[in-house]
Amino acid sequence: MDALDSSHPLWHTPAMRDALARRDAGAIVRLARRAADVTLTDLGQAVGYTAASLSRMERGQQPMRDIDLLTRIAGLLGIPPHLLGLAPRHDPATAASYGSAAPSVADSLGREPIGEEDEDPVRRRKLLALAGATTSVILAPATATAAPRPSLSGLEDVLLYRNTPPLTAPEPTPAAVAASLDAARRDFATCRYDRLARVLPGHLALAQALAGTGHPEASATAVAELYNIATRLCIKMGEDEMAAATADRALTACRGGADPLTTAEAHRMVSSVWRRAQHYTRATDVAVTAAQQLAVGSNDAAVLSAKGNLYATAAYTAGKQGDRHLARDLITEAGATADQLGHDAVTGGAVFGPSQVTLHQISISYLLGDAGTAIEHARRIRPATLPTPERQARYYVDVARAFDQWGKHDRCYSALLAAEKAAPQAVRLGSVRTIAASLMRHDRHLPGIRLFAARVGALG
Repeated sequence: MDALDSSHPLWHTPAMRDALARRDAGAIVRLARRAADVTLTDLGQAVGYTAASLSRMERGQQPMRDIDLLTRIAGLLGIPPHLLGLAPRHDPATAASYGSAAPSVADSLGREPIGEEDEDPVRRRKLLALAGATTSVILAPATATAAPRPSLSGLEDVLLYRNTPPLTAPEPTPAAVAASLDAARRDFATCRYDRLARVLPGHLALAQALAGTGHPEASATAVAELYNIATRLCIKMGEDEMAAATADRALTACRGGADPLTTAEAHRMVSSVWRRAQHYTRATDVAVTAAQQLAVGSNDAAVLSAKGNLYATAAYTAGKQGDRHLARDLITEAGATADQLGHDAVTGGAVFGPSQVTLHQISISYLLGDAGTAIEHARRIRPATLPTPERQARYYVDVARAFDQWGKHDRCYSALLAAEKAAPQAVRLGSVRTIAASLMRHDRHLPGIRLFAARVGALG
């Protein structure tokens, strides 16, 4: 069968433009099939479907959502994949030649949570339906159930009984411990929380064993950083009592000779624990004092990153307390540090830079009840440029919180779907369940909302 090319007049016909505007995959396939002079029978034989099934799909009587089917049809008929909600073509010249071709689902999700205010609500709803359908196919079966929460039982055994697993392999060398620490950082940055929870006790055992090989300071630094990561994991999961215990272990390890940057991060974790216990003044003091104790006037990227994160954390705490002026002063200090750094940087396990200051401004504006200001800050960020999936998911979740506060349910849901696409495990924890349950109460007609609520554990 003959495939179409970008010069075919079909792409500029009113019927195709209308199908593209409606994101109607069935109509797009029907028009392309007829233009290529391909019968339903021939196409069905090529893709393994009956002519009757394809006909129902083309007429909208049966959903056309199977990714493999859409991919095969796109290849056979010469339809640009992004027109069917598949991965976009990356050749700008080719994409431009298809006239008013619709964006891919991935691209649309990247823009839709912070779309223009005068955007047609019917168009948004249709795009949301396509996004929700495609995301559901990729991420979950038709009868989605909540994935089990990562088990912290191994970490709990370490905290309560100091039972680290027996050390088998590798040998406790500085290189092995560094590799183990990098693995823990990657698991957190990519939101593989189930794996991180499972392997943390082993990482801790290896790092602790390093002290017996003549490297006590390297051991203390690694143990402290692993407990810092454990604290961040516990906070993500809402396990505040365990977070308090892991933060205390991190500080204890620091007293064994950990480096200053790891000690600063340990104080930031303690600040976060105090904030979650609603001791806001104490939490702010801990973070600000730790920032002031770092090397004054240093241009080292790691020092600037640690200092900026401490000020940003303190600003968030002030926002949580409702202290607008203090939050503004502290986030300004964080911004000045980010300007000095000049770019986003991942140093050790910490992420900091201009975009991270903006992320905190989104969160702080939401905490102060300024949803509109939060979205204005969000428009300044291109989420695809954020350095880790964890940061991307945080961005989308914060956008969703702001739209939920604003009462814009479809945009809130679109942002949640984008967060799930960026990091599926990130939406199964914390505030997302509350937002999803609220969406179920206020707008049950959002396409796929019940499946999404089931996936994040908001139904039971």
